[in-house]
Amino acid sequence: MRQLEFLVALVEEQHFGRAAEKCNVSQSALSTALKELEQNLGVHLAERTKRSVTITPLGNALADRARRILLDTRAFVDFASANSRFLAGDLKLGVISTVGPYLLPGLMPHLRKKFPELRLFIKEGMTSDLLLALQNGYLDAVLLALPFEIGDLAYETLFEDGYKLAVGPDHPLAKLKHAEGVDLEGTRMMLLEKGHCLQQHALSAFTPIGPVQDSTFEATSLSTLVGMVAEGLGTTLLPDIAIKAGLTDKYDLHLVDVDKALPRKITLTWRKSSPRGEELKQLGEFIKQIYEGQKT
Repeated sequence: MRQLEFLVALVEEQHFGRAAEKCNVSQSALSTALKELEQNLGVHLAERTKRSVTITPLGNALADRARRILLDTRAFVDFASANSRFLAGDLKLGVISTVGPYLLPGLMPHLRKKFPELRLFIKEGMTSDLLLALQNGYLDAVLLALPFEIGDLAYETLFEDGYKLAVGPDHPLAKLKHAEGVDLEGTRMMLLEKGHCLQQHALSAFTPIGPVQDSTFEATSLSTLVGMVAEGLGTTLLPDIAIKAGLTDKYDLHLVDVDKALPRKITLTWRKSSPRGEELKQLGEFIKQIYEGQKT
């Protein structure tokens, strides 16, 4: 099984050093194990040179099968764990950066109290990367925002997250108490860089008329956006969850209520084949209750 993990890692990373680091072993140990696998199977999995590695067509095909075997094996272990203790043991949870920092701090104490035997391992990242890790079995569930193409995955909607328009106090839009798409038509907004689903969510929140992205600037975090807006360099849309968590508290900003904007849906998402599906659904219900309680 360990050799199969090494093979999958090498195919995904296309580099012995990175694959070894991913598997937490030395490069020589990974290389030796893969040579043993080749000898046992009587095939060549990779072509090696001093500077590169090329996976053979058979190596790629076997890696696909190995990935399925590893998923089934993890599901086998998870099934045993799920049927012995409810929401206990290790749970690998992915979170997107526009949700995790603003939801988890208030949620974690409640989770520890309610499920003391549950050990959460958190991975923050982009939606597409987290979904790939989920589908490949490296994560058990992901906290993400819809709309986003998630394929054949199960999910529980936790809550809807709206927006507020953030502008500097001297900005012409600061005089508004409420804003609609028509008020923001043609407004150039600073948004997160491509890859963050919030970028597309913000642009599609207003239909058919609304703001456009300022192509001269892209941020890597919401805190960067807030700082830029506070300096009078532009406008942006901020999700309510971040504002409620205090993201804007230290800045001199004017927050305008946004009417008729399509909210994003915050969800807990998992594989339909997961043996922990019922657990995850109830975990989603618990998160929903905690969030609703914090709102009030």
